[in-house]
Amino acid sequence: MIKLLFFLFLATPLAAQSPMDADAFEAYSQGKTLYFGYDGSIYGAEEYLPNRRVRWSVLDGKCQDGEWYQDGQMICFVYIGESDPQCWSFYQRQGGLMAQFENDPDLTTLFEIEPSEEPMVCLGPEIGV
Repeated sequence: MIKLLFFLFLATPLAAQSPMDADAFEAYSQGKTLYFGYDGSIYGAEEYLPNRRVRWSVLDGKCQDGEWYQDGQMICFVYIGESDPQCWSFYQRQGGLMAQFENDPDLTTLFEIEPSEEPMVCLGPEIGV
């Protein structure tokens, strides 16, 4: 019976689920660093700071600071140096979040791999001649 319920849960289409609103997303993410995966590998991590600020990295030591806000049923991120928001629909599921990229819904669906209370490691700015 438990296996049947598990498979029914997996088979539930996204349309039947409601995306998280800003309050639910903030309650889930605040103070955490969430690692996301795509296509079987780590895609990147985002640190959720106070006042809806964030720090994103593809885990190459470079970090982008930004902020997030709710737009309709989406959570949108704007990073310093980028003018276009990146909007996602977040769904809470067993085992973590699922994030659907709404700027191009056919492009990317990320899955939370693991949460952490530790901040990300970000290298300082590049110095050159």
